Amino acid sequence: MSKKVLIVSNRLPVTIQHIENKLHFHPSAGGLATGLGSIYKKGNNLWIGWPGFHDYAESDKENITSQLANDNMAPVFLSKKDIRDYYEGFSNKTIWPLFHYFTEYATYDKGLWDAYVRVNKKFCDAILHHANDGDVIWIHDYQLLLLPSMVREKLPNATIGFFQHIPFPSFEIFRLMPWREQILEGMLGSDLIGFHTYDDMRHFLSSVNRILGHGNTMGQIRINNRLIGVDAFPMGIDYDKYAKATHAPETIDKLKRYFKILSNQKVVLSIDRLDYSKGIKQRLQAFDIFLEKYPEYIGKVSLILIVVPSRVKVEQYNQLKNEIDTLVGALNGKYSRIDWNPIHYFYRSFSFHSLSALYSSAEVALITPLRDGMNLVCKEYIASKLDKKGVLILSEMAGSAKEMSEAILINPNDIDQIVNAMHQALEMPEAEQIARNEEMQEKLKRYNIHRWVEVFFEQLDFIKRKQKDLNMKMVTGKTADLIIEKYKKSKERILFLDYDGTLKGFSSNPKAVSPDKELLSILENLTANPKNKVIIISGRDKGTLGEWLGHLNLDLIAEHGVWLKESGKKWIMIDNIDQTWKKEIRHILELYVDRTPGSFIEDKDYSLVWHYRKADTDFGELRARELLSNLNYLIANMDLQTMEGNKVIEIKNRAINKGKAARKWLNNTENDFIIAIGDDVTDEDTFKAMPENAFTIKVGLTASVARLNIKSSDEVRNLLKGFME
Repeated sequence: MSKKVLIVSNRLPVTIQHIENKLHFHPSAGGLATGLGSIYKKGNNLWIGWPGFHDYAESDKENITSQLANDNMAPVFLSKKDIRDYYEGFSNKTIWPLFHYFTEYATYDKGLWDAYVRVNKKFCDAILHHANDGDVIWIHDYQLLLLPSMVREKLPNATIGFFQHIPFPSFEIFRLMPWREQILEGMLGSDLIGFHTYDDMRHFLSSVNRILGHGNTMGQIRINNRLIGVDAFPMGIDYDKYAKATHAPETIDKLKRYFKILSNQKVVLSIDRLDYSKGIKQRLQAFDIFLEKYPEYIGKVSLILIVVPSRVKVEQYNQLKNEIDTLVGALNGKYSRIDWNPIHYFYRSFSFHSLSALYSSAEVALITPLRDGMNLVCKEYIASKLDKKGVLILSEMAGSAKEMSEAILINPNDIDQIVNAMHQALEMPEAEQIARNEEMQEKLKRYNIHRWVEVFFEQLDFIKRKQKDLNMKMVTGKTADLIIEKYKKSKERILFLDYDGTLKGFSSNPKAVSPDKELLSILENLTANPKNKVIIISGRDKGTLGEWLGHLNLDLIAEHGVWLKESGKKWIMIDNIDQTWKKEIRHILELYVDRTPGSFIEDKDYSLVWHYRKADTDFGELRARELLSNLNYLIANMDLQTMEGNKVIEIKNRAINKGKAARKWLNNTENDFIIAIGDDVTDEDTFKAMPENAFTIKVGLTASVARLNIKSSDEVRNLLKGFME
């Protein structure tokens, strides 16, 4: 069976109404539905979501399901309680205010969280009913943050994309969420996670790092044996749809009506869904001050304020509606004349052609959200300007501001700046208006809603191919069996094994990194075989390695190759090494210890190590980048090198490395089985020193010259146990 694409969102791109005992289906004309129409309507592809109402009889379910199936849609039926607790509750009383930085409105209720988990599971069950392992599943938005990991657990080979259409808050805001770990882990079930802006992407990666401890490289997170991409994909609009609508007969008819009413006035247009994040109150306050500051515009400029009803059952929204009503009434009462009202207020939605007429006729669009994931209204306004005349005033807090820098960008909390922006817009010369709008229109044409979909799927495919390449190098199944088979057939074997991160997992507890009973048992078994030569090659100091492993019949390489010890013999130094440099470098490291709480210095015989594992994750990494830059500049003319490990930076003599030490064993023996296993940058020199017939294995999924990768230190132990069977 060929793979198919499943789109999953809270709502289906259709509205179902129950009128006079009949079901009426009305397709959505929204941007997402337009962009994804070319995807879900093909072949066996499908859009899964809630059909939009809950007052249906059980007998309606079959009818709804059957009719939706004709249009490649499948319903998730939600109860009244589901809508109250999952949608109106956790989604819009917890996630929405928190993610929009309105922390005072966020409710942390365990019952609402339980409903959120329960409904996400309902969506998962619906997906499992239609999907096969290997299908492509694209999940959308904040109502379904747990869904990717739920699906991943059941369909491990599925291709899963996730896109968040609202902002992702900074770590300091997100950490307020009691269920923060579960939400991040839910999202990380995806192969690719998309946001509208780089800022949202950066905030997400910071939270993943600081809460779950997973770092990233160029927006790619590696967890166990899986690679996850995180990127910014600013959403576009159907540019041609809005550009062409300006000349449509229905639009022209609406324009004629508007000109009769507003023929002698300039229009400032404001269109928003009712929401406290949109900055509607601040906009009205600014318009009041504008008319006070520039009385010459009284009677000449009107604000058309369109507020689309939304979430009427949520208390803050009813309160906001009352405040807007009061402000509009006060302003109209303060400034109105017999032939002029300063504000034309509409608390309802408008048809597409009515909006098109308003877009094309308004001299100014005032779009000033306090926080917005993208905001497509500003893009629709610019696309509708075929004569290229008109001015967009846009909040810098909207995601679209990153693309539309030619607009007049304002801080929506700065009322005076909004006032000055309105005056600038109304006085702007036509030539400047045209120049600004041409720039924005070119961007919107090139990167429209269809291109947004294409780019996301291209990147999703790229991540899956990269995962496949990495998985082909993984030591699992047949590959492990091949290594074990060659080991058993060989007569002279040499095993180079790193310690931390390879034989033992990392831990901040000193006792937890010493060898446990299982590890000692593995090493004792390997060294008891006369065919084996086992060398532990580590960055640890010789005293610690000798204490932990010196009693075993194996050889040791300490401090990345400074000290060598054959079984039963004394430690010897690989070369005479100068260490007069340590005083100067120590002074630099001490400065960074003082500036980075939780960091400390380890003084080895012939190297210095700055540890920041106990420091705040983000702060430690920031300081590490800064320290590396300073050190590399300082040692440019010294025979020293810096090396990065797991939350450590080590400075040592350039002539010393694990590879040089390993060659002393390779030069003195002839072996028909050679294996080298390590986990960090310092082990790359070991891998490079190995002959072509050696098995070189990197622990984890980071890039390496090693020919193979292995998932974890636990998997390394399993492989070594296989040698003993």
